[in-house]
Amino acid sequence: MIAQLIFGLYVFSLATFVGYQVISRVPPLLHTPLMSGTNAISGISLVGSLVAAGSDHNQVSTILGFVAVACASLNVVGGFLITDRMLRMFKRGPSGKKTEKTGDGK
Repeated sequence: MIAQLIFGLYVFSLATFVGYQVISRVPPLLHTPLMSGTNAISGISLVGSLVAAGSDHNQVSTILGFVAVACASLNVVGGFLITDRMLRMFKRGPSGKKTEKTGDGK
C-alpha cells in the first residue's frame, strides 16, 4: 500500500514538472490552439470524473468524484472564457484594422 502511494506521488510530481516545462516553453502565438487542446482534455477528464462520482463504490469515492466534477467543470468553462477573450483580441474592427484591446476594459 505504501509503495503504491509513493509511486503515485512520484508519477504526480514528475507529470507536474514535465507539464510546467512544456507549458513554459510555448510561444505566445500558440497559446490559443494550446488552450483549445487543453479544453478537449479537460472535457475528457470531466467525463471520467462523472463516472467516478456515479460509480457508487463508497461515500468517499462519491465525494471525491463530485469534487473532481466541480474542478473539471470549472476548468472547461474557464478555458473557453479565456480562449474567447484571446480570440476577441484578434478580431478586425469596422475599419478593417485589428482592434487592440487595452487592459483597462475599455
